[in-house]
Amino acid sequence: ALRAQGPGLAPATACASGATAVAVARDLLLNDRCDVVVAGGAEAVLTPLVVSAFAGMGALSLRTGDPAGASRPFAADRDGFVIGEGAAVLVLERTADAYARGGRPRALLTGTGSSTDAHHPTAPDPEGGGARKAVEAALREAGWAAHEVDHINAHGTSTQLNDAMEAALISELFPHRPSVTAPKGVLGHTLAASGAIEAVATVLTLEHGLVPPIANLDSLPDGFDLDCVVKEARIQPVERALSHSFGFGGHNVVLAFQRVDADGPSRTDPGVLAVV
Repeated sequence: ALRAQGPGLAPATACASGATAVAVARDLLLNDRCDVVVAGGAEAVLTPLVVSAFAGMGALSLRTGDPAGASRPFAADRDGFVIGEGAAVLVLERTADAYARGGRPRALLTGTGSSTDAHHPTAPDPEGGGARKAVEAALREAGWAAHEVDHINAHGTSTQLNDAMEAALISELFPHRPSVTAPKGVLGHTLAASGAIEAVATVLTLEHGLVPPIANLDSLPDGFDLDCVVKEARIQPVERALSHSFGFGGHNVVLAFQRVDADGPSRTDPGVLAVV
């Protein structure tokens, strides 16, 4: 349909696949392999086999009597995720090319970071070592200090292990307490598509200055020192934001996005890409 004739790739990094596609798009553009890249993720897994497999792992919420309240990222009473289906794509090009044709990007992709836990087939490293490497790599590539991050779109699966690891990681690396949201409270966990969907949500937050709330979060557990947006959307001019994707098998991908009119990268900076 698009008559796109460049590389066609399908990264497989579990729940981080959609974010990996965006990170690969960055590499293709910066290496002059492509002029424009359409990158994202899609997932359609609501089948008895897949659902029963995740249920057998003990990964799914047991709140069958309250479907709308079952996905509860970072909540003290969270008990597992809810499988969702969906898709999202981003169109990326080099910033100089976007401005040269008179385009105005929706956001800037300033950096990406990837790592692998090498810890367990499904459980994240409880110390968050692999996730930390991905965050630090994204910050380094973006040229940001940790305190410059205003907002984090968290992986926030609503599972005991992931949310505990991620909460500890965020509070340790970002003691200035940037705002945190977790879309899986309303979208469920769309697995391979989640990283792309949440990248789009992050871009929209930058574009509109509005942070969506985390659904079903009534109280944080003791020790979760996070500034979670709850109950209603928060009006917040966000300059710099991270989108976390921490997948099964320890696949970690972090995307760093910046608001278009923020001070920092120039229109010709080769390390900055436009999201259009």
